[in-house]
Amino acid sequence: MKTKKETIIAVGMSGGVDSTMTALMLKNKGYNVIGLTMQIWDNNPNIKGTSDGCYGPNEKYGIIDAKKAAKMIGIEHYIINLQKEYQKAVIEYFKEEYQKGRTPNPCVMCNSKIKFGLLIDKALKSGIKFDYFATGHYARVSFDKKRNLYLLKKGLDKTKDQSYFLYRLKQNQLAKIIFPMGNKKKADIKLFAKKHGFSEYVNKKESQNFVECDSYSELLPSGKPGMIIDYNGKVLGEHKGITNYTLGQRKNINIGGLKEPYYVLKINAKKNSIVVGPRRLAFFDKVSVKNVNWIIPFDSIKKKKIDVKVRYGAKSAPAVFVSKNKDKAVLKFDKPQFAVTPGQSIVFYDKDYVVGGGIIDKNE
Repeated sequence: MKTKKETIIAVGMSGGVDSTMTALMLKNKGYNVIGLTMQIWDNNPNIKGTSDGCYGPNEKYGIIDAKKAAKMIGIEHYIINLQKEYQKAVIEYFKEEYQKGRTPNPCVMCNSKIKFGLLIDKALKSGIKFDYFATGHYARVSFDKKRNLYLLKKGLDKTKDQSYFLYRLKQNQLAKIIFPMGNKKKADIKLFAKKHGFSEYVNKKESQNFVECDSYSELLPSGKPGMIIDYNGKVLGEHKGITNYTLGQRKNINIGGLKEPYYVLKINAKKNSIVVGPRRLAFFDKVSVKNVNWIIPFDSIKKKKIDVKVRYGAKSAPAVFVSKNKDKAVLKFDKPQFAVTPGQSIVFYDKDYVVGGGIIDKNE
C-alpha cells in the first residue's frame, strides 16, 4: 500500500473556493497533489459572457485563478483541452433535447461524461500520473464491505448538497473519487480559506448556470413558430419556437384574457405545438424513467418507499417503484408532483444515500 506521500491525487480545479480548498486540504494531509483544469470554451460567437457560467468567454479568468491557486498551494497544475469533447457530450446533447421538446440537464452530463470521465482519461493518456481524482463537490463516497459496493451519499451541508448531479457515476468511478467537502459546511470552508490567505476566492461569484448567457436562445437554433393550444384543443395564439418553453413555465406565454394563469402542460415537437392550461393540470401521479443508472442494486430497494427529486431545486417526494425493465423504471408518487418534466434528471434516494436515477421520459 502506498504512503500518503506516494499517493498522487489529481484535483479538478475550477478557480473557485471549493476546489481550491480541496487541493489545499489534501496537500496539508500529506498527499502528493496536482491540479487539473479543463478547458471547454470554444469561442462560440453567440455567447457574450453576460452572466456567470461554466461555458463562456470568462473561462479564461477561472483558469488564471486555478493556476494562481496551484502556485500558492505549491502544486503542479495542468490544463486539459476538452473543447471538442464538451461540444459533443454537452452542447450538442443540450440542443438536440430542446429541439425534441424536452428539457435537459447539461450539468449531469458534464459531470458523468466530462469531469469524471474524459477529463481523467485524457489527463492519464497525456502522461499525467495519479491514483485518485478529487473535486470540491458537496457529496460523500463510502465503501460498504458487506455488499462490496461503493455508495454515494448527500453532502453534510444540505444547503449545498450536489449528489443530484452525480447519480450517473459508476462503481469504477466512485472507487477512485475523493470529496473532501462532503463532510464540511460551506461556512466553515470560507473561514478556512480566509485563514489560509485565500480571501479573494471566498469573494468570487459562484457559477449558477452552465453557460454564460442571459437566455438559452443564444445557444439554441431559432425555432419555427407554431400554435399555442389549451388543454381542450382550442388555439389561443402562436409561439416563436418550442425551444423557448419548458413544462410548468408561466412567463412569456403571451396569451391574455384568461380567468386564471396558464402554464405549459406539454410540448409536442412533432406537431410543433405548446399545450397550456391551469396549474392544477400540471401535476402528475406517475413518471416513466429511462437510461437508469443504479448505484444501489434495484433488488435491494424495490419494495422500499424512496425519496425522489424530479429536478435539482425540488423538494424530495416519497414514491414507490411500480415496475422495472432493464434500464427503465416507472414510479408512483405518494402525492402528485408539479411539472415532472421530460428530459430532466430524476434521482432516487434511500435516506441520504443515492440509489440511482435516470432521465424522465413520460409523465402521467
